[in-house]
Amino acid sequence: MLPSSNTTKFGFRIRTRDGLIVERLMIHGRDEADAERKLRQMYLHCEVLERCIMQPALMQTLVPPSTV
Repeated sequence: MLPSSNTTKFGFRIRTRDGLIVERLMIHGRDEADAERKLRQMYLHCEVLERCIMQPALMQTLVPPSTV
């Protein structure tokens, strides 16, 4: 399912219940609580080490190379 226009991308760094560190997890959510709920469904009993709101990238227009 594609994220809708009213969702935000949240970044997480977590420690799994087995002790592994997972960095740069990106999850779409309506708000931070929604994104964390989704995270905890995928990674049961994880510890959130860091979280941040990802800023949307600037839209870039692809310009075809000029023909000479």
